[in-house]
Amino acid sequence: VMKLVTTYAALDLLGPSFTWPTPVYVEGAIRDGTLYGNLYIQGQGDPSLVLERLWLLLRRVQGLGIKTIAGDIVLDQSAFRLPEHDPASFDGDPLRPYNAAPDALLINFKSVVMTLVPEASSLVARVQYDPPLDGVQMQATVPLIGGDCGDYRGTLKADFSDPLRIRFAGAYPQSCGEKVWPVAYADPKNYATRAVAGLWLDMGGKLQGVARFGTVPAGPQWKPALEMRSAPLAEVIRDINKYSNNVMAQQVFLTLGRNGYGGSMGNGGVASFESSQATVQRWWRERIGPEGVPVLDNGSGLSRLERVTPQGLARMLQTAYVSGAMPELMASLPITGVDGTLKRSRSQVSQGWAHLKSGTLRDATALAGYVHTPSGRRLVGVGIVNHANAPAARPALEALVDWAVKEGSR
Repeated sequence: VMKLVTTYAALDLLGPSFTWPTPVYVEGAIRDGTLYGNLYIQGQGDPSLVLERLWLLLRRVQGLGIKTIAGDIVLDQSAFRLPEHDPASFDGDPLRPYNAAPDALLINFKSVVMTLVPEASSLVARVQYDPPLDGVQMQATVPLIGGDCGDYRGTLKADFSDPLRIRFAGAYPQSCGEKVWPVAYADPKNYATRAVAGLWLDMGGKLQGVARFGTVPAGPQWKPALEMRSAPLAEVIRDINKYSNNVMAQQVFLTLGRNGYGGSMGNGGVASFESSQATVQRWWRERIGPEGVPVLDNGSGLSRLERVTPQGLARMLQTAYVSGAMPELMASLPITGVDGTLKRSRSQVSQGWAHLKSGTLRDATALAGYVHTPSGRRLVGVGIVNHANAPAARPALEALVDWAVKEGSR
């Protein structure tokens, strides 16, 4: 539920129409389809630079008349200053996309999406990979077997240990039909260079140099040749809250440290977790009050350090309700039994009657948001359980929501 704090602070400080730019610079002359110099792509924290939008960005580069880059593709990540990240540190599962680290140039959540398509006539399942990663060998087919679908991921016996090779030692049950399996890339530090170069080549472009990390040269003469803009913040937070996207929440949190209060909290336009923590805590004291200031880490809730009290969170939700940001914040929350992380809610009482953010860790579970009643009232509801067997308390929290729907009309 810490994502509620991050997303409301962002709506309040940045505004619902805020967008993230990703400028592109060219160095050198363009002649006969060749750029005689480097191409620079400067990340500024866009949480939603997924494969389709990266393709569009590179297509616009080709629209400049560039088919061959005689120099390098240089990726600038300098807008964020972040500590080293171990994707296995939180729960020991580094291949889960939710463990991806934030990045000023975050591309496709640093994940590889594999689509398995069975072809009965050839007794194999074809494996399609997005994005194509430069220099990485990817097994194109796996044998088909009979039987129930079951744990098809285990049956495939995938080996992701070598960053330069994805392979399978098992087979794929034909009964599964088409399946999509996203995994975090085994070498996240070099994901962006491999993804950009791989997609550029896949689009028919040529690269005589390499894709590498660096910074855009300083100087007033450097103007973007083009600029890609993200979707507005109001749309971005819907993905964050409805589907509990951790790395997108961290991107927004870091953007607050870079852009909140006119950028005065950042260090020369460079964001860090520390500047973001200071920004959100200052905002809380000014907007919500001096009590219940949350303990912040990365702004997503995927942390053993972050803390917020139910009373403080309820007070924040009350403040948000009477603010101009209320429609965007409420619309970003899952609706019980309808969509997002609460789509599977089976309650017949509260289905469609509550906008709530859920949260679950090994030893914590929570629900927080707004409950609507048949009489037209709207209530703030917050429930947080910290216990070694916290997930067992989820039915009690759902019963609380049901009670609020029924009794809130009285």
